[in-house]
Amino acid sequence: MTDLPLKDRIALVVGASRGIGYESALGLARAGAHVVAAARTQGGLEELDDAIFAATGRHATLIPFDLVDGGAIDRLGGALYERFGRLDVWVQAAAIMGPSGLTPVAHAEPREFAKVEKVNFTGVYRLIRSLEPLLRASDAGRVIHLTTSVAASPRAFWGAYAATKAGAEALMKTWADEIESTAIRVAVVDPGRMRTQLRAQAFPGEDPAALPPPSDIAPLIVELARADLTPPLSVKFSEWQAGPTAAALV
Repeated sequence: MTDLPLKDRIALVVGASRGIGYESALGLARAGAHVVAAARTQGGLEELDDAIFAATGRHATLIPFDLVDGGAIDRLGGALYERFGRLDVWVQAAAIMGPSGLTPVAHAEPREFAKVEKVNFTGVYRLIRSLEPLLRASDAGRVIHLTTSVAASPRAFWGAYAATKAGAEALMKTWADEIESTAIRVAVVDPGRMRTQLRAQAFPGEDPAALPPPSDIAPLIVELARADLTPPLSVKFSEWQAGPTAAALV
């Protein structure tokens, strides 16, 4: 393994302004990738760029946009093609629970539910559609999609979030099967309990100090992004932590 395993790779991180997305982008940059950071919050992207520059001496490419804007997603693929001609890594970290947080399904406000669906599910479909040609242009495209345990095991009051994340996970796995003959590989990653804003929204009484910080998952993201390893389709962060690292990816 070289000091910079992702040297000169082009890595897009969607949801890069905070939490797991922020730490993934910083980790990828430290591993040598040129990071294209996308998120709604301009200020968060600028803070990330400052951190990347302080760590690497290089700036990221910042793209402020909202996943509810399908046209912006369509334009993203064209803009990346004009600038780079390919995409080597795509990390999909953006997701929302909705402003009301946990709520019974029958009480969900339709407009709020529709926004959660657009960000967590339809946005993922439109990104696949926009980015697949760029990933095909890479010699080893890597897609890392962050999921959640409630996608497979839904619980009361998690309706909109659980359903849309389950849909996105199914979409990613279906797409992975469709592109099996290409050099693109998809990894669906369950980070488990982690110190994120979304977690704090769901469990406001929980002590965040008792949870691992998002920076802990950055080494796994870097490993899954490497061109010289083939990632498994499904990865649990807790299992990766407990076992061997690179040896687990064959």
